[in-house]
Amino acid sequence: MLEALLYGMVTGVALCLTFGTVFFSLVQNSVDNGFRTGVKIAFGVFISDVIFVFCAIFGTTFLPDVSNFKQWIAGAGIIFLLVLGINNFVNGQPNIAYPKTRFGNLLYYFTTGFLLNALNPVNFITWVTIATYIRSNLHFHMGQVVAFFTASVIAIFIVECAIAFYANKLKRLFTPKVVLIFNRVTGAVFILIACQIAYRTFF
Repeated sequence: MLEALLYGMVTGVALCLTFGTVFFSLVQNSVDNGFRTGVKIAFGVFISDVIFVFCAIFGTTFLPDVSNFKQWIAGAGIIFLLVLGINNFVNGQPNIAYPKTRFGNLLYYFTTGFLLNALNPVNFITWVTIATYIRSNLHFHMGQVVAFFTASVIAIFIVECAIAFYANKLKRLFTPKVVLIFNRVTGAVFILIACQIAYRTFF
């Protein structure tokens, strides 16, 4: 069991260091709006990962039987990333009307993290691949599988909170010019990942 927990923690940390859309969104929003904003995004990612892990462990038979389901999800993810990317890349420092109420603020950033993670088919495929590997190659039984994935998603959440914390601490280094450049780079990353998803899914 300790082996499963250790492998799970290492896997979770490794998955956080891929520098995808979640990483850039965490850094950008933590610098612009504070550490708590990053935590809200990380919580959205956490819930999304829990759902993915549940499907990877127990199967996907309960998912809706929709023709070309994967393509629809990929399409939604592509549109979402393109909107975020173009907004960041064109405007640099977008003036978005963020919700002012505490619940509205939580819901906005939670949804952002959730959708950034959930609408990328690669994330789900990654969890399914990992589940298959630890069962067939490492021969983990169900208790070890659950322990592995529990450690993984918790490690991801902790690392993402740490990224948000240190990004906010370093915000004094982000002058208006640096923020403008970083936001445009973030936008470009979102657009490139959207193109990558489109290529892998439709071509």
